[in-house]
Amino acid sequence: MNYVKNAFLCLAAVVALAIFSPAAADAAGEVLSLPAPDKSGGKPLMQALNERKSSRAFKDDAIPPQQLSNLLWAAFGVNRPDGRHTAPTARNSQQVRIYAAMANGVWLYDPARHALVKVLDRNATSNFKAPLTLVYAVTDEKFGPMHAGAIFQNVGLYCASAGLANVVKAQGVDVFEGKELKLPAEYRIVIVQSVGFPK
Repeated sequence: MNYVKNAFLCLAAVVALAIFSPAAADAAGEVLSLPAPDKSGGKPLMQALNERKSSRAFKDDAIPPQQLSNLLWAAFGVNRPDGRHTAPTARNSQQVRIYAAMANGVWLYDPARHALVKVLDRNATSNFKAPLTLVYAVTDEKFGPMHAGAIFQNVGLYCASAGLANVVKAQGVDVFEGKELKLPAEYRIVIVQSVGFPK
Protein backbone atom coordinates (compact mmCIF):
# COMPACT_ATOMS: atom_id res chain seq x y z
CA MET A 1 0.00 0.00 0.00
CA ASN A 2 2.83 2.39 0.89
CA TYR A 3 4.53 1.57 -2.43
CA VAL A 4 1.38 2.55 -4.36
CA LYS A 5 1.01 5.73 -2.32
CA ASN A 6 4.65 6.70 -2.86
CA ALA A 7 4.41 5.98 -6.58
CA PHE A 8 1.30 8.14 -6.80
CA LEU A 9 3.01 11.02 -4.96
CA CYS A 10 6.03 10.82 -7.29
CA LEU A 11 3.77 10.85 -10.35
CA ALA A 12 1.82 13.82 -8.93
CA ALA A 13 5.08 15.72 -8.37
CA VAL A 14 6.20 15.11 -11.95
CA VAL A 15 2.84 16.28 -13.30
CA ALA A 16 2.92 19.36 -11.06
CA LEU A 17 6.39 20.28 -12.25
CA ALA A 18 5.33 19.88 -15.86
CA ILE A 19 2.23 22.01 -15.35
CA PHE A 20 3.71 24.77 -13.22
CA SER A 21 7.15 25.06 -14.81
CA PRO A 22 7.10 28.64 -16.14
CA ALA A 23 9.69 27.84 -18.79
CA ALA A 24 7.79 24.92 -20.26
CA ALA A 25 6.59 27.06 -23.16
CA ASP A 26 10.01 28.65 -23.64
CA ALA A 27 11.97 25.45 -24.19
CA ALA A 28 13.14 26.64 -27.62
CA GLY A 29 15.41 29.30 -26.07
CA GLU A 30 19.05 28.72 -25.13
CA VAL A 31 19.17 26.89 -21.79
CA LEU A 32 21.82 27.68 -19.19
CA SER A 33 22.02 25.01 -16.49
CA LEU A 34 22.91 26.42 -13.09
CA PRO A 35 25.26 24.76 -10.59
CA ALA A 36 23.48 22.89 -7.80
CA PRO A 37 22.58 25.42 -5.10
CA ASP A 38 24.72 25.40 -1.98
CA LYS A 39 22.14 25.01 0.78
CA SER A 40 24.64 25.13 3.64
CA GLY A 41 26.45 28.03 5.25
CA GLY A 42 25.47 31.67 5.11
CA LYS A 43 24.86 33.95 8.06
CA PRO A 44 22.40 33.01 10.82
CA LEU A 45 18.85 34.24 10.15
CA MET A 46 18.83 36.87 12.88
CA GLN A 47 22.14 38.31 11.68
CA ALA A 48 20.86 38.40 8.08
CA LEU A 49 17.72 40.22 9.26
CA ASN A 50 19.88 42.70 11.14
CA GLU A 51 21.98 43.35 8.03
CA ARG A 52 19.14 43.41 5.48
CA LYS A 53 18.89 46.81 3.80
CA SER A 54 18.35 48.46 0.44
CA SER A 55 21.24 49.84 -1.61
CA ARG A 56 21.32 51.36 -5.09
CA ALA A 57 25.12 51.49 -5.49
CA PHE A 58 26.54 48.42 -7.25
CA LYS A 59 29.88 47.44 -8.70
CA ASP A 60 29.86 46.38 -12.36
CA ASP A 61 31.13 42.86 -11.52
CA ALA A 62 28.87 40.04 -12.68
CA ILE A 63 27.38 37.71 -10.08
CA PRO A 64 29.42 34.45 -10.16
CA PRO A 65 27.50 31.34 -11.35
CA GLN A 66 27.40 29.70 -7.91
CA GLN A 67 26.03 32.83 -6.22
CA LEU A 68 23.51 33.28 -9.03
CA SER A 69 22.40 29.68 -8.52
CA ASN A 70 22.08 30.13 -4.77
CA LEU A 71 20.21 33.41 -5.16
CA LEU A 72 17.64 32.05 -7.63
CA TRP A 73 17.09 28.93 -5.56
CA ALA A 74 16.58 31.10 -2.46
CA ALA A 75 14.13 33.21 -4.46
CA PHE A 76 11.80 30.51 -5.73
CA GLY A 77 13.66 27.23 -6.02
CA VAL A 78 12.07 23.82 -5.55
CA ASN A 79 12.75 22.68 -1.99
CA ARG A 80 10.45 19.66 -1.61
CA PRO A 81 9.84 16.42 -3.54
CA ASP A 82 6.27 17.51 -4.35
CA GLY A 83 7.55 20.46 -6.42
CA ARG A 84 6.77 23.22 -3.94
CA HIS A 85 9.01 26.23 -3.51
CA THR A 86 11.10 28.28 -1.09
CA ALA A 87 8.42 31.01 -1.24
CA PRO A 88 4.67 30.43 -0.78
CA THR A 89 1.90 31.11 -3.28
CA ALA A 90 -1.83 31.21 -2.58
CA ARG A 91 -3.49 27.88 -3.34
CA ASN A 92 -0.03 26.69 -4.48
CA SER A 93 -0.63 28.38 -7.82
CA GLN A 94 3.11 28.91 -8.44
CA GLN A 95 2.19 31.41 -11.16
CA VAL A 96 5.23 33.63 -10.90
CA ARG A 97 7.80 34.20 -13.60
CA ILE A 98 11.24 35.50 -12.63
CA TYR A 99 13.42 37.04 -15.34
CA ALA A 100 17.12 37.66 -14.77
CA ALA A 101 18.33 40.70 -16.72
CA MET A 102 22.11 40.50 -17.13
CA ALA A 103 24.87 41.55 -19.53
CA ASN A 104 24.51 38.30 -21.49
CA GLY A 105 20.77 38.66 -22.05
CA VAL A 106 17.46 38.35 -20.26
CA TRP A 107 16.69 34.88 -18.96
CA LEU A 108 13.60 33.18 -17.54
CA TYR A 109 14.26 31.15 -14.39
CA ASP A 110 12.91 27.58 -14.60
CA PRO A 111 12.74 26.30 -11.00
CA ALA A 112 11.89 22.71 -12.01
CA ARG A 113 15.14 22.37 -13.96
CA HIS A 114 17.03 24.97 -11.87
CA ALA A 115 18.08 26.54 -15.14
CA LEU A 116 17.78 29.76 -17.10
CA VAL A 117 16.12 30.00 -20.50
CA LYS A 118 17.15 32.93 -22.71
CA VAL A 119 14.26 35.07 -23.90
CA LEU A 120 16.10 38.20 -25.01
CA ASP A 121 19.58 38.45 -26.50
CA ARG A 122 20.79 41.88 -25.42
CA ASN A 123 22.63 43.53 -22.56
CA ALA A 124 19.97 44.76 -20.13
CA THR A 125 22.20 46.01 -17.33
CA SER A 126 22.24 49.65 -18.43
CA ASN A 127 18.46 49.84 -17.96
CA PHE A 128 18.85 49.20 -14.24
CA LYS A 129 22.48 50.23 -13.52
CA ALA A 130 23.12 46.85 -11.89
CA PRO A 131 24.79 43.61 -13.06
CA LEU A 132 21.64 41.61 -12.24
CA THR A 133 18.02 42.67 -12.03
CA LEU A 134 15.24 40.23 -11.24
CA VAL A 135 11.97 41.08 -12.98
CA TYR A 136 8.85 39.61 -11.33
CA ALA A 137 5.76 38.87 -13.43
CA VAL A 138 2.54 37.52 -11.91
CA THR A 139 -1.01 36.71 -12.98
CA ASP A 140 -3.38 37.19 -10.08
CA GLU A 141 -4.45 40.76 -9.29
CA LYS A 142 -5.25 39.86 -5.66
CA PHE A 143 -2.48 37.43 -4.73
CA GLY A 144 0.18 38.01 -7.40
CA PRO A 145 1.90 41.01 -5.76
CA MET A 146 1.91 39.08 -2.46
CA HIS A 147 3.70 36.19 -4.20
CA ALA A 148 6.30 38.56 -5.64
CA GLY A 149 6.75 40.12 -2.19
CA ALA A 150 7.48 36.76 -0.57
CA ILE A 151 10.08 36.07 -3.25
CA PHE A 152 11.87 39.41 -3.11
CA GLN A 153 12.09 39.10 0.68
CA ASN A 154 13.83 35.73 0.21
CA VAL A 155 16.26 37.43 -2.17
CA GLY A 156 16.86 40.31 0.23
CA LEU A 157 17.71 37.91 3.06
CA TYR A 158 19.99 35.88 0.81
CA CYS A 159 21.80 39.07 -0.24
CA ALA A 160 22.29 40.10 3.39
CA SER A 161 23.64 36.64 4.15
CA ALA A 162 25.97 36.57 1.13
CA GLY A 163 27.32 40.13 1.24
CA LEU A 164 25.39 41.36 -1.80
CA ALA A 165 23.53 44.66 -2.17
CA ASN A 166 19.95 44.80 -3.46
CA VAL A 167 17.04 47.16 -3.91
CA VAL A 168 13.38 46.54 -4.74
CA LYS A 169 11.72 49.17 -6.91
CA ALA A 170 8.71 49.88 -9.10
CA GLN A 171 10.85 52.06 -11.37
CA GLY A 172 11.79 49.85 -14.30
CA VAL A 173 8.70 47.67 -14.52
CA ASP A 174 8.02 49.22 -17.94
CA VAL A 175 11.52 48.63 -19.35
CA PHE A 176 10.36 45.50 -21.15
CA GLU A 177 7.19 45.18 -23.16
CA GLY A 178 5.23 41.98 -22.69
CA LYS A 179 5.89 40.97 -26.29
CA GLU A 180 9.61 41.56 -25.92
CA LEU A 181 9.80 39.17 -22.96
CA LYS A 182 7.29 36.78 -24.54
CA LEU A 183 5.06 37.15 -21.50
CA PRO A 184 1.83 35.15 -21.67
CA ALA A 185 -1.17 37.45 -21.97
CA GLU A 186 -2.30 36.91 -18.38
CA TYR A 187 1.05 37.96 -16.83
CA ARG A 188 2.15 41.46 -15.88
CA ILE A 189 5.38 42.80 -14.40
CA VAL A 190 4.80 44.17 -10.89
CA ILE A 191 8.25 44.84 -9.40
CA VAL A 192 11.97 44.60 -10.12
CA GLN A 193 14.90 43.90 -7.79
CA SER A 194 18.46 44.90 -8.66
CA VAL A 195 21.36 42.93 -7.17
CA GLY A 196 25.13 43.31 -7.17
CA PHE A 197 28.25 43.66 -5.11
CA PRO A 198 28.12 46.83 -2.99
CA LYS A 199 30.24 49.81 -4.02
